[in-house]
Amino acid sequence: MPRVKRGASPTSTFVPNQRLPVHRWFRYSAGFSGGWAEAMVRAHARPEGLVLDPFAGVGTTLVAAQLGGRPSVGLEAHPFVARLAAAKLCWTGDAGALERAGAEVIAAAEAARAVEPVALLDAAYVPEALAELLGLRWAIESLTREGSVERQLAWLALAAILRACSSAGTAPWQYVLPRKQKTRIAAPRTELAAQLARMVADMRALARDAPPARVIGGDARTCVGIADASVDLVLSSPPYPNNYDYADATRLEQTFFGEVRGWGDLQAVSRRFLVRACSQHAAAERLSVPPLLEDAAVGPIAGELVAVCTALGALRRTRAGHKAYDAMIAAYFGDLGRVFAALARVVRPGGKVCFVVGDSAPYGVHVPALDWLGRLAAASGFALLERRRVRVRNVKWQNRKHRVPLEEAELWWVRG
Repeated sequence: MPRVKRGASPTSTFVPNQRLPVHRWFRYSAGFSGGWAEAMVRAHARPEGLVLDPFAGVGTTLVAAQLGGRPSVGLEAHPFVARLAAAKLCWTGDAGALERAGAEVIAAAEAARAVEPVALLDAAYVPEALAELLGLRWAIESLTREGSVERQLAWLALAAILRACSSAGTAPWQYVLPRKQKTRIAAPRTELAAQLARMVADMRALARDAPPARVIGGDARTCVGIADASVDLVLSSPPYPNNYDYADATRLEQTFFGEVRGWGDLQAVSRRFLVRACSQHAAAERLSVPPLLEDAAVGPIAGELVAVCTALGALRRTRAGHKAYDAMIAAYFGDLGRVFAALARVVRPGGKVCFVVGDSAPYGVHVPALDWLGRLAAASGFALLERRRVRVRNVKWQNRKHRVPLEEAELWWVRG
């Protein structure tokens, strides 16, 4: 019988990473502790075993694997986030070269104006700060060689300071709130110099040979680019079925770098590549619920899934927002069923998988994701080893939308 453990765990919070070398280079709310990830890598991956994160995010697992002495590979479907992760993996580069390049960029940067107004940038920055940031962007692109380690790290440093230099507030999950103004705004040149100094210090403190690590701009539902039976340990935190829009979470940064001009661009640029875990995704694709419920990938949970989606569909018609939670939930578990099928191909017999994930309750209808994911995993040949509770949520009844207690947990499986 698998063990079920309860108790506090540092697993699911990114907060400790803000003090950890390299992990602290870019704040990303979705993720887990780099220190915990490194400990899990050392404990569960063989010395030469490949570590895979199929939802790599900004590379927490990959950096942890490098520090833990294991080779690693990550899949990240969000193009901008994949670029952030790839830049972080340059921490093994020449710290002196970054220091020199950074000083040159800051000295040469001149205030610049946007070619044409962009609504979000105009709302999120005072004109002087935006002009200075654009000047720094120009200097990085002009004074560093495209594709070089210095270019990637300087770009990452600039991306990391954009929110500190913005007058706009930020919601707890990284959404930008231009109407909520901050009182303290960092000066761009000063903030970039400080960020580069932190990065250089971390590179020098950790200077060592590290196992190879790479990010593939790819899809966890197929694991293309990962060889059969090559993975020793999967360590990841997939999207939760809780309507968090990962595409919107980096909209400020993507807008600044010219990848999008407005919220409507997110579907084409990033959201369409992602696991369908938000109602915006379901609405944009005009998903129809019946075919999603007939998908073979959700076969192991079909009866319960139909009941939950039927309840959500009925509530949707009575709510002002008419959010497509029924389609989102059906699509999400179809996608995760395909993830487990892909992992069954790439994980070696005896290899382990750990997902940090939580359940949800859209419109107050409980979605038992931990149980359902366990059944989808079992259908692809994974046996549950342990379910370790990370934390309970929504038990103080401060949620205005529902009073369903929720749970986050580490789910551990072994490949048969």
